[in-house]
Formats: sequence, C-alpha cells, structure tokens
Amino acid sequence: MTKAAIATKLAPAAIGPYSQGIRVGNLIFTAGQVALDPETGQVVAPGIAEQTMRVMENLKAILEAGGSSLAQVVKATVFLKDFNDFAAMNTVYGAYLASDGVTPPARSTVEVSRLPKDVLVEIDLIAEV
Repeated sequence: MTKAAIATKLAPAAIGPYSQGIRVGNLIFTAGQVALDPETGQVVAPGIAEQTMRVMENLKAILEAGGSSLAQVVKATVFLKDFNDFAAMNTVYGAYLASDGVTPPARSTVEVSRLPKDVLVEIDLIAEV
C-alpha cells in the first residue's frame, strides 16, 4: 500500500504531525477540518452556518487537490460542540454534499465537549477518486 500526502494552500496548513489529506489507492481520507480561514489561520465568524461553510470549502479544496470532489464523498463524520446546532449545520452540509442528483454519503454525527480553537464544528471525509 502506498500513501501520498495531499496539501493545498486553499485549506489551512496542518498545525501538527498530520496531513491535510492522504490518498491511498482510489480513496482520499481528509483530516478533520475546522472553520479556519486558510489565508489568515483565524477562525471565521462565530455562527454555525458560517463555520460549516468554511469547513466545507476547506474540505472541497483538499479533495480537489487530491483529484476528487465533494460529489465523490462516501463517508462523513461530523463533530458538533452543541447538538442544538444540528439543523443549521445540516442545511449547509446538505447544500454541499446532498445537492440534486447526488447520492449523499454515509454519515456519523456526534456531540463533543470541545473542538480545536473552540470552534462549533469539525468534519472529516472519505472520498473516492
């Protein structure tokens, strides 16, 4: 098995010993993405909708850098700081991963006590190339 790191300046740089994404065969595994602006490294607006949008844009950039796309996602894991934000997160998530004609990926969603930089949402994806 050969694994190849995926890196793009269109998503936040890794801040630890991990890769933005890894391609193995015809699959891409992304690192969990939070609502960091890739240019400034700062958390975007405090709302769940805005943060989810930034997370999805970061994930989109990583997948595209690896030769895939959001339409090819097969599994998503969503971590929410507060499950009361589920509906608002789900609306944005659906616009990216369940648009007309696209089969939505399998998904797990869990509430967690804390996320990096105290953001509201973190998402990681697995996609086919």
